[in-house]
Amino acid sequence: MKPIIKIDLEQIINSDKPVILELGCGPNKKKERIGIDKFDSSYVDIVADLEYGLSFFPDDSVDEIHSTHFLEHIKNFENLMREIVRVLKKRGKSYTVVPHFSNPYFFSDPTHKNFFGLYTFYYFTERKYQLKRMVPTFYTDIRIKIISQKLAFWSPFKRRSLIKKAFGKFINMSSKLQEFYEENLCYIFPCYGLEIIFTPDK
Repeated sequence: MKPIIKIDLEQIINSDKPVILELGCGPNKKKERIGIDKFDSSYVDIVADLEYGLSFFPDDSVDEIHSTHFLEHIKNFENLMREIVRVLKKRGKSYTVVPHFSNPYFFSDPTHKNFFGLYTFYYFTERKYQLKRMVPTFYTDIRIKIISQKLAFWSPFKRRSLIKKAFGKFINMSSKLQEFYEENLCYIFPCYGLEIIFTPDK
């Protein structure tokens, strides 16, 4: 699928304004962002299949990348991570929201390809930046620094959602509590998702 670019990318990249992308934007794109989606609509600025990356952006050209419940739909997750790190500037940030593996609605969606847990993004970090339980770093040469990571608790049912959000505030008080939760409690009190902010480790 050849990308369809509806905007003047060169002009935007060379301007003084921050270059901000929204991956898998659908109809929810914010005004100041460049919306990228596989399915064309009036909200989409670049129609592209992100399984094939972000080749239409040069290295170190993007200030921020936002994706909300999108990365779970990507089969070649590592390739897209590589592309995100490539196009982000040295101090650029990726703001990512993905479903947690214990999310009771995760398996209902047949388009979901990837699982995500507390340690998933740590496979792309150096060991000195990892949590108490370390994970291997030799699977990939992609490197990021995680600025923050929160376990998101929510429910479509209002009263339950209030209880879950209060529980989430407690669990997110420290990484030790997060690790204890995922090891011992996640199937008793399921987590809705993960909210991660990371930057390239260049």
